[in-house]
Amino acid sequence: MREFTIPLPIARAVLDPIFRVTLNARLPVAVQRALLDVASVLQPMPDGSVVQHLQLGGRPAERVIAETAIPGSLTRAVPPERAAGAILYLHGGGYVVGSLATHRSLVARLARDSSCAVYSLDYRLAPEHPLPAGLDDAEAAFLDLVENVGYRPDQICLAGDSAGGGLALALAQRLRERHQLTPAALGLIAPWVDPTQVPSRSRDLVINRAWSQACAAYYLGDGAATDAGYAPLTGNLIGLPPTYVQADVSELLHDQCCQLVSALRGAGVHVRFTETRGLWHVAQLQAALVTEAALALSELAEFLREAIQPVSIDDLR
Repeated sequence: MREFTIPLPIARAVLDPIFRVTLNARLPVAVQRALLDVASVLQPMPDGSVVQHLQLGGRPAERVIAETAIPGSLTRAVPPERAAGAILYLHGGGYVVGSLATHRSLVARLARDSSCAVYSLDYRLAPEHPLPAGLDDAEAAFLDLVENVGYRPDQICLAGDSAGGGLALALAQRLRERHQLTPAALGLIAPWVDPTQVPSRSRDLVINRAWSQACAAYYLGDGAATDAGYAPLTGNLIGLPPTYVQADVSELLHDQCCQLVSALRGAGVHVRFTETRGLWHVAQLQAALVTEAALALSELAEFLREAIQPVSIDDLR
């Protein structure tokens, strides 16, 4: 599909009513999911994206790669079946909504910009499947990539947005504690790392307090709010891999992201923190339409690519 861009003010004006309608705590969860899936068709994938449907850790998943052009030729070649590195991507949506479809455009651009295979996981959602179902699925998917697909842990990055970012952080903690495994890096887009915190404002462009609190309750179920799997910000951060965190200064989760960055640095973790101005919560979902969002996603891709394939001294000469 031929790409086109939308000026930032117009994008904000269009998105505001869409999110007011779809992320509404008074709407049944099934309706929210259906509306978001329908809206996802407005976010095209870049040309050359290849999507393979598969099972990962017993759950539906997609492996997305970008074709590479052969120099001096009009034809394209698909990279080898197992790329040099992989990204396990966990979508956001308050642990309640979101799907492979809603994040396919973001994932495809991440695959293109990182030159990695990106595995997007359809983990189980609340309220049907509260904590720890999603975390169990993410753990099983990572172990599948190591034990059956053949990646080393240091060839796999974990990435996610919003609730998916929180899930990625909780997964890294669980992998370290249960399996003594450390991924290559963490890439977190406005991660929701402590659902026990109540936003101080009623809403930003995308999310609102009532909806987020409803999602937090759905996800917790009968679990304990003190569980680090639920609120990984409160867990042990020592020994985690290099971490990228992005948030816009206008969003409800900005303060929480600042807390996370401070805590990670206090634990000795290398962190790159990017704060944007004028975007919105997980604007990277609209990277196909908004230039500023595409730039933010490219920065994440660069960080993850470098974590898997570090620049050597010879490369700098």
